[in-house]
Amino acid sequence: MAQLLEATTHDIGGIEVKRLLPHMKKRMVGPFIFFDHMGPTHFPRGRGIEVQPHPHIGLSTLTYLLEGNVLHRDSLGNHLEIAPGDVNWMTAGNGIVHSERESFETRGVSHSINGLQSWVALPEKYQDIAPSFEHINRHELPQTIKGGVMARVIAGQAYGLTSPIRTYSPLFYIDIIATKQSLLELPSATQETAIYVIYGEIRVEETQYTAGDLVLLENLESEVVAIEDTRVILLGGDKWTSVPHIHWNFVSFSKERIEQAKLDWQNGHFPEIPDDNREFVPLPTRK
Repeated sequence: MAQLLEATTHDIGGIEVKRLLPHMKKRMVGPFIFFDHMGPTHFPRGRGIEVQPHPHIGLSTLTYLLEGNVLHRDSLGNHLEIAPGDVNWMTAGNGIVHSERESFETRGVSHSINGLQSWVALPEKYQDIAPSFEHINRHELPQTIKGGVMARVIAGQAYGLTSPIRTYSPLFYIDIIATKQSLLELPSATQETAIYVIYGEIRVEETQYTAGDLVLLENLESEVVAIEDTRVILLGGDKWTSVPHIHWNFVSFSKERIEQAKLDWQNGHFPEIPDDNREFVPLPTRK
């Protein structure tokens, strides 16, 4: 048994984004409270991503590109470009500001962007830890290949492999490329599990799913087969007994903490990005 979670579409910084989580049918899968697929979008020379400085609290962001390059800057002073297969893992904790733009070299030529961004909620006891940032090169990520299935463990643990990223709750986030008619092994028999189809087609029991589908597995003994050459993301973790509040870029178990973060952003009390502090995303007003 499985449940299909369909995406909504948004424009974020000039790029079309398909948002799968949070969903009206399912707010979280394990600790994953947010899941976006950015693109694929093609930009002519001189145009590109413009995600201006904006704040976060109470979560870790996970950025993973399939195509293109993104320039990350944050209020800790980090300034680097992420390439396909690399991972940016930014833990906001009690507050961080970052932007996502492009280098001169990327923006100066026609280019494409295609990638995934997820938010991983921090457990309540870690909500106000000091912010931190990790950039993990793709060659540092453990991977395995067996039976026509190549798997890379981006974050967490799976198949006896452990990503070098420091996480704060049990989870897994896995990139899988599978050949036609191969069987996809699920990473856990007990944890909440979802499958996002990047390309190709899979079959879960008797139902088929294709590119853009996020499939929440209700039976962790389900057989998952790649009907054709396919690429998917497997994500999940221990089920949370309580779901934190989420407002804009803020995640917290306390509504009062979110209200304070809103005021702090409006009043300029968040730290600035040293080399990107001339503009910012204003706090949205709900109608």
